[in-house]
Amino acid sequence: MPSRSQLAEQLDPATTVLLTVECQQGVVGPGSALPELAEEARSSGALGRVARLVAAAHEAGVQVLHAVAERRPDGRGASGNARLFRAAGRLPVQQHTGTAAVRIAAPIEVADEDLVVRRLHGLSPIAGTEVDALLRNLGCRTLVVTGVSANVAVPNAVFDAVNLGYTAVVPSDAIAGVPADYTPVLIRNTLALVATIADTEDVLRCWPGRTPRGGGS
Repeated sequence: MPSRSQLAEQLDPATTVLLTVECQQGVVGPGSALPELAEEARSSGALGRVARLVAAAHEAGVQVLHAVAERRPDGRGASGNARLFRAAGRLPVQQHTGTAAVRIAAPIEVADEDLVVRRLHGLSPIAGTEVDALLRNLGCRTLVVTGVSANVAVPNAVFDAVNLGYTAVVPSDAIAGVPADYTPVLIRNTLALVATIADTEDVLRCWPGRTPRGGGS
């Protein structure tokens, strides 16, 4: 765990982007395709903490980017080279483009200045998407990774961010996976080796108020 001053330096609003991963209605909302994951995200408080981080980012001038996984109704372009993809294609709730399932779930509020990146394939919110180009154009140096799941998409995002040269910060209480006891094991034995681990309150203390991106007053 870095000192407060070190964390504040990493989380400079002018060079930080907050990423929410698959915090969409069809994943973590009521009627989720993955009810066990949705229950864990909500009952653990992780989804509520993501919402708090998003609200604080809006107030502090930190760019927010929402990564959404979706699928065309005809399945065109979707990945099928893993058991996970084949199982997802058989679920009763589908993350179809343009449906309620791919809207950002409450209590997260999406602001006009937020960016939403949608992907039709793969496991990662970053690899094979436009996220890296957007981050570079935004002057991002630190990516704060939140959301679900700790099983697949969250570690993918962290690894990809680090491989691309960004500093990754993971608020440990703002991610969720199943079973519940898997998430702290992942954080301790894997993510802590490559990312800065903090908690939501630590991050919130670094974003006290509005700071225009690029500096200024």
